[in-house]
Amino acid sequence: MFGAVPLLIVPFVLYNLGLLGLFGGGDEPWMIEMFSFRMMSGGVFSMTLGDLMVLIGLIFLFIEISKSVRTTNASILDHLLSTLVFIAFLVEFLLVKGAAHSVFFTLMIIALFDVLAGFSVSMRSASRDINLN
Repeated sequence: MFGAVPLLIVPFVLYNLGLLGLFGGGDEPWMIEMFSFRMMSGGVFSMTLGDLMVLIGLIFLFIEISKSVRTTNASILDHLLSTLVFIAFLVEFLLVKGAAHSVFFTLMIIALFDVLAGFSVSMRSASRDINLN
């Protein structure tokens, strides 16, 4: 049952926790520098909280696409719930002032890719399961 839970709900919840001020940073918590270090080239690599949120979303997208190759009854529920997560992203993006941010928009597009890839991979693998004689 837990295999059907879309993992992209995690960045959605984390973003909303950031909007509530759990990560600090006032109105713009996504610009908080998480870490930085000097590269051998002399440049400085730094990662903000917003960058980390997008990275988390991409990692979960990879896992979700890997899960979509299954052809079980749970995969149908997973696709349905992934669609609901994307709809939640879209509604929040349109209606919540704090969600009008490039980090949230990127996470929403990642959720859209999850829905599209999940359905297309499932349809492709289902067509291979049909044997025509």
